[in-house]
Amino acid sequence: MSDEAVLAGRQAAYVDTLRAQGRPQRLAGFIACLAGVLILVIARYRLSAAPWLLWAGVAVVGLGWALFVYAVARRLIWARAHPFDPNG
Repeated sequence: MSDEAVLAGRQAAYVDTLRAQGRPQRLAGFIACLAGVLILVIARYRLSAAPWLLWAGVAVVGLGWALFVYAVARRLIWARAHPFDPNG
């Protein structure tokens, strides 16, 4: 196997590991955003007498975005702590 193929394999493994950082939090954030929007739609069109449900929906969407930001920060911290080394 040539050196370029070995390097490409190591780089692919590094990228896969990097992409795996924060994946559960990212998925939870996506689901929270979807659930928050669903709560907002239900509160607006089905339960118009419950304004507190609108605020709960906004809070769930905010939680989802916070999880997204946490996942990005976790990936950035990991990438800075473990830079790709083509020689190692």
